[in-house]
Amino acid sequence: VKRVINTTDEETRRQINQILMFPDESAGCLMTIEYADLHSGISVEEAIKKVRRISPERESIETLFITDHERHLVGTLNIRDLLAAKDSTMIGEIMDANVISVHTHENQAEVADKFKKYDFFMMPVVDNEDRLVGMITIDDIIDVIEEETTEDIYKMAAMQPIEDSYMQTGVLTLARKRFAWLAILMISATFTGLIIEKFQSALAVNVLLATFIPMLMDTSGNAGSQSAVSVIRATVLDEIAFKDTFKVIWKEFRISMITGLGVSLLNFIRVYVMYKSMPIACVVSITLFFSVVAAKIVGCTLPLIATKLKLDPAIMASPLITTIVDAVALLVYFNIAALILPGI
Repeated sequence: VKRVINTTDEETRRQINQILMFPDESAGCLMTIEYADLHSGISVEEAIKKVRRISPERESIETLFITDHERHLVGTLNIRDLLAAKDSTMIGEIMDANVISVHTHENQAEVADKFKKYDFFMMPVVDNEDRLVGMITIDDIIDVIEEETTEDIYKMAAMQPIEDSYMQTGVLTLARKRFAWLAILMISATFTGLIIEKFQSALAVNVLLATFIPMLMDTSGNAGSQSAVSVIRATVLDEIAFKDTFKVIWKEFRISMITGLGVSLLNFIRVYVMYKSMPIACVVSITLFFSVVAAKIVGCTLPLIATKLKLDPAIMASPLITTIVDAVALLVYFNIAALILPGI
């Protein structure tokens, strides 16, 4: 970078230094300074001459950014509207004054959200004083969306994101990025083991109870993951926020009642047909119902809490929710078994 700066002219050096000052993953780092701008006080004839002169050096001239004498962004102008206007018309008369811009320190994820919301192909970037300093194009945003999506996928699978492609990343690097979460989840699973150990006397009395533990844990974990993924997607798309927590819980509660009742009835028939035991079928089915309800409430609540705490909601996805729900399912299971089955 220093070599490039030393070999450039003063104006280019100033612009490069300006970009280097911005935080990582900010609009300032993402923007290009190869934008086309016009002064609001010039005529269409003068503007067309300037566009012809600067167009070879600009990344795009489809949208022209209009500034005042202090370089404040005051409007935008489509190149088609410029060419269709009379030569004597002033730029300030035909520009669109309703400008949507991004700030240099705005996070790239927020910039991507604006592109998706307004269907823009490019967007101006302004500084603290609303002076035009650059622009961001849709090509840059596509890269950001891909990067953010990839990062979320890794987090939802309890892995740290990698910067290079899978084949270019070394084995030790991949192992290191996976080990931390595996260790955390392994330690958290200790609570599940403690619950089983506490109720080992119940398992000793009725060994058949142990055969249903994997099914109960898997089903409740899957139910929680379904809610979590739905809420995370809605949060990312700005469809819901933390203030909608109770509405989301009420909706997921109704969903859990329907799905929980369905899988419980199906499981009741299966267990009774296979084992010819009404008490066991009742214990397993009732546990399954309450576990699904609890799992969906936990699954929809944790991502919203993460958003409120300024954390990535993807962190609260499948692995963490599954660990919590497993413990809840076991507690419900053994307590219901103690109520229904004699001698436990």
